[in-house]
Amino acid sequence: MQADSRFHTFTPEDLAETSLPKQFTYPFHYTPHPLCKLASDRLMSYIDSRTEWREELQSGKMMGVLVVAKGDDVGYLAAYSGNLGHTYCHDYFVPAVCDLLSDDSFFATEERIISNLNQLIDQALTSDLRIRAIEEIDKCRTEAQAEIEAYRRFMAESKAMRDKKRSEGVNEAELVAESQHQKAQLRRIKKGWEQRIEALRTPLVEIDEQVERWKTERQQRSVALQRLVFERFEMLNANGLRRNLNEIFSSTPLGYPPSGAGECAAPKLLQYAYANGYRPLAMAEFWVGRSPREEVRHHSHFYPSCKAKCEPILGWMLQGLDVEPNPLLGSIDTPLDVIYEDQWIVAVDKPEGLLSVPGKLTADSLLQRVQRLYEGEEIYIAHRLDMATSGIVLFARSMEVYHHLQAAFTSHDISKCYMAILDGEVNDDSGTIDLPLILNPDDRPRQMVSHAYGKPALTKYEVVKRHDGHTWVKFHPITGRTHQLRVHAAHCDGLNAPILGDTLYGTADKRLYLHAHSITFRHPVTDQAITLTSPSPF
Repeated sequence: MQADSRFHTFTPEDLAETSLPKQFTYPFHYTPHPLCKLASDRLMSYIDSRTEWREELQSGKMMGVLVVAKGDDVGYLAAYSGNLGHTYCHDYFVPAVCDLLSDDSFFATEERIISNLNQLIDQALTSDLRIRAIEEIDKCRTEAQAEIEAYRRFMAESKAMRDKKRSEGVNEAELVAESQHQKAQLRRIKKGWEQRIEALRTPLVEIDEQVERWKTERQQRSVALQRLVFERFEMLNANGLRRNLNEIFSSTPLGYPPSGAGECAAPKLLQYAYANGYRPLAMAEFWVGRSPREEVRHHSHFYPSCKAKCEPILGWMLQGLDVEPNPLLGSIDTPLDVIYEDQWIVAVDKPEGLLSVPGKLTADSLLQRVQRLYEGEEIYIAHRLDMATSGIVLFARSMEVYHHLQAAFTSHDISKCYMAILDGEVNDDSGTIDLPLILNPDDRPRQMVSHAYGKPALTKYEVVKRHDGHTWVKFHPITGRTHQLRVHAAHCDGLNAPILGDTLYGTADKRLYLHAHSITFRHPVTDQAITLTSPSPF
């Protein structure tokens, strides 16, 4: 039997150092298994040896490894998202679920037709005939405007003369007739120019109408091709069942697959494993190369699978596997520590791992725990912390106080300080980070930097200490955007050092090392200045 070049076997020495996973990886929140880390190191060594890919990989690409077993053999499969070197086929990596780049594929044939339409559209829009027509029309409009403005000045002068004649007793009927004649002449001048411009527009209209017909054909072909492509992506699951991407995404809010669905590393790996009799044990995905300017990606860091493309697909493909439970849905037994209360306000020290408010899949939250603690009262949460962040959260004990606190947050009259440990060294001792943020629609709840569409986000920071490749910092957020401190820390235009334990923007650890350390505000009823602190747990 011919060996599978895509199955990379672990040695007995490799396997002696760690036990096999008991459950398959939950792909949207995980700590990589040691065998996944070993497989990733070996994959990195392999791609470092391929100099022909160096420039492409430096631009950034997501890689994936899948630890699998077949009989007594344990090893790993490797994959990359999209294509590499303008092909989907490399011996070291699993192939694409559907190869869209082979010269004889239906996709390539239809793509050539669409590409030809693009060329026809570009040629028509930049043709000499169209350019000359636009220039002639612009020239004609300029001349028309000049003549019309000159005649309007003449009419204004004539009106002034008529007003003078009226004061001298000249016959009113003659003056009215002159005015009406000039207005009619202005209409004739305008109409004459409109007819000339319309005549010049004839070749331009013909070209643009043809361009619109080509665009319509391109759109229709693209939609039909995309649907046909997604029908060809027949995804397997561990039960041996198949479902194409159109079927998988039909029940999602979008209703159809987004562009690029099925081409990420994780679905490729599982598809190859199922089709070739390998038993999936664990998986991990990591980034290679530079980070995109908008998103946060660090070379060799592990990341969860994307939500928009992969969550519906993996939801299907993992059926039949014993998958780890979502760690975000686990219960938190840490008792609540009330650090301040009066008849108007309560401040609680939120433990890490607890939602601030109820989520879609779990009802347990800080808000509900505080409401149970003050059963029978009105309790409103004044602001929120990320699930993984610990520290001070304020609650209002009436709607009126809640509105006062909300207004204070909106006007930046409440100041907060966070303690964090960063996975990397920050050179400057202090500074300000100004990077506007927006939700990444393809990978909720991740945020991304967008100078064009993002909301303003401003953070001040000061370094407390540096030790062993880590930096302790104090963050003072001026605005309060979702994941603001996490993105500002991790982004290459921010501190370029993710918060330690940040599974979305950095590397998993025991916890997210971010703590809401203090908050300062004026009491909404007594107007007393209040500062509350919570000691850092790290």
